[in-house]
Amino acid sequence: MPPTHQKRRPSSEDASEDVNAASDDAATSGRGESVARAYDQLRELIVWGRLAPGTRIVESEIADRLGVSRTPTRSAIHRLQQEGYVTALDRAKERRLIVAPLTMADARELFHIVGQLEGLAARAAAELPEAARLAIVARMEAVNAELAEVARGARPDPLRIFDLDTGFHREYVLGGAGPRLLALHDATKPQAERYIRLYISSLVDEIHTSAEEHVLIIAALREGDAVAAQQSVDTNWRNAAVRLSRVIGVHGERGSW
Repeated sequence: MPPTHQKRRPSSEDASEDVNAASDDAATSGRGESVARAYDQLRELIVWGRLAPGTRIVESEIADRLGVSRTPTRSAIHRLQQEGYVTALDRAKERRLIVAPLTMADARELFHIVGQLEGLAARAAAELPEAARLAIVARMEAVNAELAEVARGARPDPLRIFDLDTGFHREYVLGGAGPRLLALHDATKPQAERYIRLYISSLVDEIHTSAEEHVLIIAALREGDAVAAQQSVDTNWRNAAVRLSRVIGVHGERGSW
């Protein structure tokens, strides 16, 4: 008769190991959430200008301001430095971290990069099935019409213009970009938005030109012309870089040491 095997009952040691493993997982998850929260909050402070360009980044002060410990704050600062929101400044044998300055050269490079990324998204959107493509076009037309109307007003609202212009581009980006492209875009676009937010009041007079360029993007998408869609988006951002460079030339760079 074959031997019978009795099922081993869980011991107190097994239960202890399970509890410890669960505790470790919870601690790891908690640390990750703290880093993500610190990153999001600190990036928002930078993008919205609440930490001005050139402001010195002091880890302990940032941790106190965000209400988190220094460890997740350090990780968040490191990530933001990798992405270009924070930069290192070496002066008189002292190395300090500062909020990245807003310069003409950096603006031009950023706008060109965003143009390439959004151009790829527009190309993909133009290759969508007709029904999906035309739905995107309809939303873009509505947003651009409102943008042009606001721009024609006696006293255009810069914040409203910013939101509408951002929403226009977001339509085809969300419609066409895959997860990798969207991740790259979402890491880069807010850096360009720092410039737009700061200088938007001086760009209002030229927003009608941008709205006219948007019409070419819409037309290319409507026709399903992937090459024209990509080129028209890239041209819009390159022209925006030229317009912004003129404004920076008049009002100056911010945060340069």
